Amino acid sequence: MTSADSGQDPRVLGYFSAAAIVVANMVGTGVFTTLGLQAELVPDPAWLLGIWLAGGLIAFCGALCYAELGAALPRSGGEYHFLGRIYHPVLGLAAGLVSVTVGFAAPVALAAMALGRYAATIYPVSPAWTGTAALLAITLFHLVDVRVGQRFQVITTALKLLLIAVFIVAGLAAPPLPASAMNAVGGAPSGSALSLAVVFVFYAYSGWNAAAYVASEIRQPQRVLPMALLHGTAIVTVAYLLLNYVFLRTVPLPALAGTVEIGALSAQRLFGVTGGAVMSGMLCLLLISTISAMVLAGPRVLQAAGEDIALLRPLAKATSRGAPARAIVLQVAIALLFLATGSFEAVLTFAGFTLTLFAGLTALGVIVLRVTEPGLPRPWRTWAYPLPPLVFVGASAAVLVLALRERPLAAFAALTLAGLAIAASAWHLKRQSAA
Repeated sequence: MTSADSGQDPRVLGYFSAAAIVVANMVGTGVFTTLGLQAELVPDPAWLLGIWLAGGLIAFCGALCYAELGAALPRSGGEYHFLGRIYHPVLGLAAGLVSVTVGFAAPVALAAMALGRYAATIYPVSPAWTGTAALLAITLFHLVDVRVGQRFQVITTALKLLLIAVFIVAGLAAPPLPASAMNAVGGAPSGSALSLAVVFVFYAYSGWNAAAYVASEIRQPQRVLPMALLHGTAIVTVAYLLLNYVFLRTVPLPALAGTVEIGALSAQRLFGVTGGAVMSGMLCLLLISTISAMVLAGPRVLQAAGEDIALLRPLAKATSRGAPARAIVLQVAIALLFLATGSFEAVLTFAGFTLTLFAGLTALGVIVLRVTEPGLPRPWRTWAYPLPPLVFVGASAAVLVLALRERPLAAFAALTLAGLAIAASAWHLKRQSAA
């Protein structure tokens, strides 16, 4: 039974809920894990902060593009809906398949991995078991009721922002490290190292488009969706810059380089061993919010695909309370498979490549749609057009080329998945058309 069949109004998300989904999807795994990997490649605080600023500006350009598309084509599904509508249903279906296997399931697994590692700094428990238990518990919230999941999301996002604010204020108030501990190590970064660091930053900013995946559940999406995307992305960009400055200000570069649980290191130096353990526990709660946001948004892609594609029709079914239970269970099952690999950097590169590929094609769709359908009603238009889509598409193309050069195995695996998804989608739609 779909929510429409049950007689319930499917549009239950307001501005704050939609903005909370954006913030919760963005803040979490990336900012609290990738700086250590970047510092190993680019051991220079000034360069690192510059990369994070550039990533925020590019993400904002992407949000401008999705704001126009989401207002003009207000339906859940994200890239599945946009690419299928702008280019061809085959590309849309392929994007939907990739979204659920990588776009959401892989980041869910990464957040669960990070949560397990942070929890292990407090208690001697297996990170894999902790991450798995947290993922299953969060899934239950979203299986119960759309409104229960919505309230859980708003509360955990508010706690997340409060924690980040406390972290930033404490970090700025604390005495800085000696200048020698913050100086660049080893001179200017090489082009290859810098390029891979940019790939990690791109992943850390992913999630700025999250509200577009639940557009059908947003009240007045033509007005609310653009505000949620832009405001959420701007808030997170400022928070990222301040948070990374605090990390660099409180943890020496040699200790930071190569470390995943950088938040725990910074918390220990700011609050001592006991206070650091408390803050690490709070960071676990923050990652719970991240997992929750992706469990909320991701299955809506499958639900939208199921409404259009006969083979996926069972995934469009919702419970009497509006939760797309089968789609949620499928996404979580795939996330558990990624979690079982235990390889954080490999999953990170794999996910970052595929997310960038389809987001770039979607941003390009703003230009394509302006040319092919100039009369399409656009309640909201991209500022400074065509600069934002050109900037985002150009940056995405550069990141994809750099990822292919620096991490060819993970990049080719992502391209293989995309190719298989396109082939399977073409075969299925041709078969469905013939039938």
